[in-house]
Amino acid sequence: MHAWHRPASLLQKLIQFDTSNPPGNELACITFVEKLLRDAGIDTMLLAKSPERPNLIARLKGQGSAPPLLLYGHVDVAVTSDQQWQHPPFAGKIVDDFVWGRGALDMKGGVAMMLTAFLRAKADGLALPGDVILALVCDEEAGSEYGAKFLVEEHPGLFKDVRYAIGEFGGFTFAIAGKTFYPIQVAEKQMCWFKATVRGAGGHGSMPVRGGAMAKLARFLQRLDSHRLPVHITPVAREMISRVAAKTGGLSGVLIRLLNNPLLTDRLLDLMGERALLFDSLLHNTVCPTVLKGGERVNVIPGEISVGLDGRLLPGFRPEIMLSELCRIVGNEVEFELMHYCPGPGQPDMGLFAELTAILRDADPDCEPIPLLLSGVTDARFFSQLGIQTYGFLPMPLPVGFDFSRTIHAADERIPVAALDFGANAIYRLLSRFGNTRHSNKPSRD
Repeated sequence: MHAWHRPASLLQKLIQFDTSNPPGNELACITFVEKLLRDAGIDTMLLAKSPERPNLIARLKGQGSAPPLLLYGHVDVAVTSDQQWQHPPFAGKIVDDFVWGRGALDMKGGVAMMLTAFLRAKADGLALPGDVILALVCDEEAGSEYGAKFLVEEHPGLFKDVRYAIGEFGGFTFAIAGKTFYPIQVAEKQMCWFKATVRGAGGHGSMPVRGGAMAKLARFLQRLDSHRLPVHITPVAREMISRVAAKTGGLSGVLIRLLNNPLLTDRLLDLMGERALLFDSLLHNTVCPTVLKGGERVNVIPGEISVGLDGRLLPGFRPEIMLSELCRIVGNEVEFELMHYCPGPGQPDMGLFAELTAILRDADPDCEPIPLLLSGVTDARFFSQLGIQTYGFLPMPLPVGFDFSRTIHAADERIPVAALDFGANAIYRLLSRFGNTRHSNKPSRD
């Protein structure tokens, strides 16, 4: 087997390209992958809004008995500034059977899985039911202006007839009450950013002002911290909770199932402690204060202070709903301005879900695949504009106690070598089976 058919070796090399975004600098990484594919006899093309930030497209021809399947992933990564790592973030070291480095989870590890399966399919002469398109994109971490957004807007014909795609983020395992779950992402929240502004009397720092902008800001932040926005049980979240509850059983299962009762949801989340983190953001629209702008001099009391709010809307909701929910919590002391809204995918097409579930159960008979509503956003929001349903399917069995969500974008990001092999094999099985069952040929909406 060629070294690049081992996903851990491939990931090590990908990590060694520093593609921190900003600024991205994805060219060298994409060029490396392009040569790898061309050496394997696979035709490629590069498409770029800016020459230094190309996107790569490659295609394996199928037998024409199924529509094309899209595999896509981004090669840019989050920055590592002000983080203390045990091992250098761009060395790609293997230590304790983990590959360490920025992008190991988000998402060069997933790219390595896809590339391994893609190259293996070519080397094996796999009889693909339909074409398989591989798209490696840039700029996902900073809004995708040079990546997926550019491809969808400027080159939609490349994805003609594609119905389903594989991308980030689902497939990582988590355990509850000794049961192993594989969440397969089928939906995601929507980006909805606001600026909140408070105003009050300013003045000299030697003459305190009571009830000014600072006091209003303090009340505003305290209300955000102590109040959730209202509960909303969306279809994907309801199904996810129901499946987790059924598999868990016992008292834990009963309590988890009751999360689907809006009258009890928040009270139960408060009782669940750390475990509530898995469900909380999937049952509410959320806002997090992230950027504060106020006074410029220590001796001047500011008359105006603004706070950037990272808002995330549940599927099917609009910014005016979040604004209304915020105003009910904080009153009329705060002015809100919508800064950015990017609609997410619509109601999911679940037509491929059964096939992905079967692949996981074949590999791990005791597991329970479940649909996932992601609290963040991915490039799925752009490909959905072409009618493409993305499944977050990067299967990776993780050790018990390994916190996936808190390791992404953090110091010491890493992924087990065995998880990379597991995920690459699962994607390879999908390439061989896609289109051969009714699940792939008959779309259904759930």
